Formats: sequence, C-alpha cells, structure tokens
Amino acid sequence: MTMKQSFGLGCALLGAIGLTNAADAAEQITFVSQGGAYQQAQTVAILDPSAKKLGITINQDSIPDAWPAIKTQVGSGKPIWDVVDTPTGNCLRGGEQGLMEKLDFSKIPNGAAMPEAYRSPYSVSYEFYSSVLSYSQKTFPKDAPNSWADFWDVKKFPGRRALRNHPFATLEAALMADGVAPDKLYPLDVDRAFKKLEEIKPHITVWWTSGAQSAQLLNDGEVDMEMAWNGRVSAVAKEGAKVSFTYNQGILQSTSLCILKGAPNLATAVKFLNEAVDPVHQANLPLNIDYGPGNPKAFETGVIKPERAAQLPSEPANAAKQALMSYAWWSSSAGEAAEKRWASFMQK
Repeated sequence: MTMKQSFGLGCALLGAIGLTNAADAAEQITFVSQGGAYQQAQTVAILDPSAKKLGITINQDSIPDAWPAIKTQVGSGKPIWDVVDTPTGNCLRGGEQGLMEKLDFSKIPNGAAMPEAYRSPYSVSYEFYSSVLSYSQKTFPKDAPNSWADFWDVKKFPGRRALRNHPFATLEAALMADGVAPDKLYPLDVDRAFKKLEEIKPHITVWWTSGAQSAQLLNDGEVDMEMAWNGRVSAVAKEGAKVSFTYNQGILQSTSLCILKGAPNLATAVKFLNEAVDPVHQANLPLNIDYGPGNPKAFETGVIKPERAAQLPSEPANAAKQALMSYAWWSSSAGEAAEKRWASFMQK
C-alpha cells in the first residue's frame, strides 16, 4: 500500500495516453502504474519522452495494487503486462517467487550507475517519498518536534497524535524514538519496536489507514502531530493549512520498476526500463508532482532548481537525514512475521 494508491483510478485501462500510434510502431510495451495524478505526472515527465526517444508505443494500465494481478498473470503463463511500477517490496518478493525477470544491468546502464541500495537483481528505484514527522504550526509556532523521540515525549510536546495503521515505517520510527540510529535499524529489533509502540499507543488519537485521511487530519486540525507522507503534507500546506514537517529521521521509501517473468515484450521492456531512469527524465518528475527522482543523478542535470530540490525527499542532503527503508528485510520471513504481529498489536 503506498500513497499513490490513494490516487488510484481502479483497474481502468487508460490505453495509450498521448503516445505514438501503435499501428506505426514496431515495438511496444504495456506499462502498469497506480493511476491518478501520479500516473499523469509520469506520463508527461517520463513515459511520453521515453516513447518518443525509443520510437516505441507505451500502452498504459492502472491498478491500485498490482500484486494480486502479477501473481495471476504470471501464474497463467501468459502475462499481458511488461513493466510494473510498484512498491519495491513487490519486486523483491516477486523475484524470490519466480514472478519477475532477473535484470541484466549491462543492458541498463542508467540503472547500473545508481547506488547499489537503490536497485536489486529484480528492480530499480523509480521514485521516492518519505514518511515524515509532521506537525501543526499553530500548536508549535516555535520549538516544533524534530525527532521521533520528540513525538514520543508527551510531556514536552503535549497534543493529539496520529500514526499510520501499518508496521511499515512505524516500527522504524519507534526504534529511532528509542535511540537507534537511522543507519543501524536493520535487521529491525521487532520486540523492542513493539515495546516502544506500547508507550505511545494510549496517546494516539487516530491510526490512519489512507494518505487522504492523514491529509484530512492535518488540514482540519484534528491532530497536532502525526506521521504522514511528505507529499500529503506539502499538498495541504499549499492549500493554506498551517502545517510543516521535518525530513530529520524520515523513512525514505520508494516504488521501483520491475519486469514480469515471461513478459511478452521483454527486450523492449528492458530498453524502456533503462530510459525511464535516465537522469533527465527523472529530473522532470518532481517538476510535475511532489515525489523525488529515483536516480540521484537527476539532481546533477540542472533541471531541478535548488529551491525545488530542497523540498524533495531524495535530494542528497535530505536523504542523508533519513533512514532508507530495507525492502529486503520487509520481504524476509522476519518482515512478514512483523506484519502479521501488527494485527494482534492493534487488536489489544
């Protein structure tokens, strides 16, 4: 579940949006993303320019959660999708289960040049967002909370609080509140994280379940501080809400591109995947929506002005303040056990 899912258009087939005529193109792929404003932004920034440069047709589909369809399509032996933009954990889990193609990075030089932490044998990071500590500037006009330890400190920072009803990022925040350094989080000490969460649980007014809900809580002043996705906070701030956030101890998360096992247009899909993480295309994405480029070289192109770069979660200085989520750990048996344990934690 990611923030873009809230933009989802359901499973509506978008078709070829403003792209070259399929009848005139020798090559084509079917690209799947999560719909809404996010998919519209990437169409302008990345998909249309890539199609034009490569001389291919990019057919588009949209689905809030691609994982069940990936399993069904590959399981049938006749997948109809080629490239999927999906939470990185899906790419890793899919690779382990034989649902994704193993990538040959000699054919993906743009991906090979990215930091190793931003790619896997089955995926390459496509865009970044962050789970951050956000707060009301009315409640905290000065001396605002600036760390998860502050969020847990109900005496120094009294007020209504909200957290996401999901273990992703929430366990990481709990451990940082307990003194674990952002670069020492993994493997997560799950017992320690849940013990710390028990401390704050009585003070949580709302456990939100969607990005839209978290934004509403901030916009309506229903909480004084909460964990939220940076783009959601920025959006309500632009609408006039007196809210802000800090990237300090944010949890940097990504979606990635991966290719379905047995994709009908594998060679073209590989070419597209390389083009999609081209630094210039990547630099165009944050000009259209509040997400950071997956390729850090985008910040070296000059396309993103300094004042805009400073707002983005994957800008190097901002990224350095945060913890990079380990999707490899969350895809492990320990991570899956932590997800299951979350349900019992919430029911107590």
